[in-house]
Amino acid sequence: MPEGDTLWRTAQRLHAALAGHRVILAELRWGDLATHDLRGATTSEVVSRGKHLLHRFDTGVTLHSHLRMEGQWRIERVGADTTRALARRDLRAVIGSERWTAAGLRLGMLDLIPTREEDRVVGHLGPDVLGADWDLDEAARRLTAYDGYVVDALLDQRTLAGVGTYWASEGLFVERLLPWTPTSDLGSEGTRRLLTRIHTLMDRAKDHALQSSTGDRRAGFESYVHGRSRRPCRRCGHPVRVDLTGTPPRQRTIFTCPRCQGGYAPGVSAT
Repeated sequence: MPEGDTLWRTAQRLHAALAGHRVILAELRWGDLATHDLRGATTSEVVSRGKHLLHRFDTGVTLHSHLRMEGQWRIERVGADTTRALARRDLRAVIGSERWTAAGLRLGMLDLIPTREEDRVVGHLGPDVLGADWDLDEAARRLTAYDGYVVDALLDQRTLAGVGTYWASEGLFVERLLPWTPTSDLGSEGTRRLLTRIHTLMDRAKDHALQSSTGDRRAGFESYVHGRSRRPCRRCGHPVRVDLTGTPPRQRTIFTCPRCQGGYAPGVSAT
């Protein structure tokens, strides 16, 4: 699933293309939303909130979208590309100005709500890791209050918004923390250090199209452990593991180096 850095960059691109411009093409292929006509409105701004996108219009409404696993917003110049986009079966939304067309493909969620009521769709989220209002103290408070493993706390968007399996795996590896450490064992300093590390990694990555935690964007060098199951750890050479965390049906994959991070997932032994 696209994570907060991808959504931040998507919002920046949509904002640059559409903000301040009148909508001349609009189509929402999503249930009852198909009857709503956004033509004539002007895009005020497009912002991200964790893994959510908020496209605000001067008419006082917001188009809210979530990419889920496979969604994307594609921006094309008006012309032949627009015609092709409209013909796609996986098109769920299209917003176009006189110059640019934004096509929402395979979106996992789409809502049209009054801007003043955005809390209906994002009010449950914790502090946004890449938000201008990032609040380390509040994020630390929420993570500490979470009764469970630190990895599950990081992936719970109510703790902090924008972290998925990529940044959870990478941040925990860099800090040499076993994902299945109880949050109560981190302590105040450890909690703040982990959150600061994840914020720093994501902030450094957000401006780049190719996701990377290492700073090296060559193929195969982008991550420390994520996507590297059975390959040697970049620190110690021990094989990287992939395990599941969470409870069915919402289990997710987490990558670790058992040697660097001091252990294995619950129920897993070294043999």
